[in-house]
Amino acid sequence: MKTQLIIDNSPRDAAGGATFDRRHPVSGDVVTNAAAASVADATSATESAQAAFATWSQTGPTERRQILLKAADILESKTPDFITAMASEVGASELWAGFNVMLAANLFREAAGLATQIQGETIPTDTPGALSMTLRQPVGVILSMVPWNGPVVLAARAIAYPIVCGNTVVFRASELSPKTHILVAEALHEAGLPPGVVNVITNAPEDAGEIVDSLIAHPAIRRINFTGSTRIGRIIAEKAGRHLKRVLLELGGKAPVVVLDDADEDEAVKAAVFGSFLYQGQICMSTERIIVDQKVADSFVEKFAARSRDLPAGDPAKGAACVIGPMIAGEAGARLNDLMQDALDKGANLVIGGPAEGAEMPATIIDNVTPDMRIYHEEIFGPVTIVIRAKDTDDAVRIANDTAFGLSAAVFGRDINRTLDAAKAIQSGSVHINGPTVQNEAQAPYGGQKDSGYGRFDGRAVIDEFTELKWLTVGPSVHQYPF
Repeated sequence: MKTQLIIDNSPRDAAGGATFDRRHPVSGDVVTNAAAASVADATSATESAQAAFATWSQTGPTERRQILLKAADILESKTPDFITAMASEVGASELWAGFNVMLAANLFREAAGLATQIQGETIPTDTPGALSMTLRQPVGVILSMVPWNGPVVLAARAIAYPIVCGNTVVFRASELSPKTHILVAEALHEAGLPPGVVNVITNAPEDAGEIVDSLIAHPAIRRINFTGSTRIGRIIAEKAGRHLKRVLLELGGKAPVVVLDDADEDEAVKAAVFGSFLYQGQICMSTERIIVDQKVADSFVEKFAARSRDLPAGDPAKGAACVIGPMIAGEAGARLNDLMQDALDKGANLVIGGPAEGAEMPATIIDNVTPDMRIYHEEIFGPVTIVIRAKDTDDAVRIANDTAFGLSAAVFGRDINRTLDAAKAIQSGSVHINGPTVQNEAQAPYGGQKDSGYGRFDGRAVIDEFTELKWLTVGPSVHQYPF
């Protein structure tokens, strides 16, 4: 597969024809040869978006809605292309790729519905004969950056919400999934999005810092949305702060499933398997901690292991029908092996699974994890989950909050009042009662607390992220002044 930059709806090579290769995480074969943008290319994309803002910001809600609705249909028609690209670039199963496309198409349709929800309000005023009101207006060019792990839906939200609010976008695609991200932009362009409203750049990994710095500093870029690691998110926020630019950050997570002593164990097990091992646990909402009341822990772990042990593994790029595919890179396996060995050396128990071999690793469960182990605190981001045994409900909530992260969580219990109290006490952007940690609906606000970031995608809350609130008054024809 070969990809180019897209500026003014036209594919083009990077300056000097520079390219970089995305290689398969196991075989090492080149799967995508992508254009490697320079700072000059990034500037060109930004200037194009700035020019397009003058007209796109003046379009009516019907035009924006129609384009997004058409793009949703086109996106769905490209499902086979997404399955092929995601299998090769990011080791995604057909299930995860199809799920991504479905979520992205639904998001486009939900975003289309926001076109008429960008509203202000009238404000009471003490000035006789005056009208006081607020307006929500587009802010300008948005820099959007997303990772490789949910490439379709994450790209969709990083683009659709800014443009439905009347902004234009410079979209920096991930170096690990360039073809997948280009397909999302192509769906929008085929739907009739005018030139310059969404420009796409890709860059070689070694050039990322220089290019992102230039984009953040460009005067036309007014806001930044970034989905990715907490480490990089903190750097981006610091750089944006120097330029007084607002940032929407959706960062790392260490999602817990809290299993109370009266939980339906079978349902909790199903949610734990799904949340822990969908897409090899490489989802920001992946279940990384099972916090289970010690009174039911032995029974739960036995059932959890039984359901997880035989999950099919393989390489989707070779046509394997699997749940567990290869991780994004061989380095991920080495990191997980270090985390796992540290836990085992300090007294944890390996229930199922075992060490990674490069990018390949079986579903792995580690029991009796304690706070002195690195895996208790650090984000795992792979097909490994840990079990922490709690004394009671209060202790389970305490453990759930004993983390720097706060993105997604789940609580299982039959006593709805007690379960609801636990859910409200957990410090997380979303908490699901008797359901998995991996959930997303475009009509519901999504984002994190603490080191998981700030701001909200999805739902009406996202309008605030991509508009400016302006106070506007219309005074009476005659004013009285004190001097």
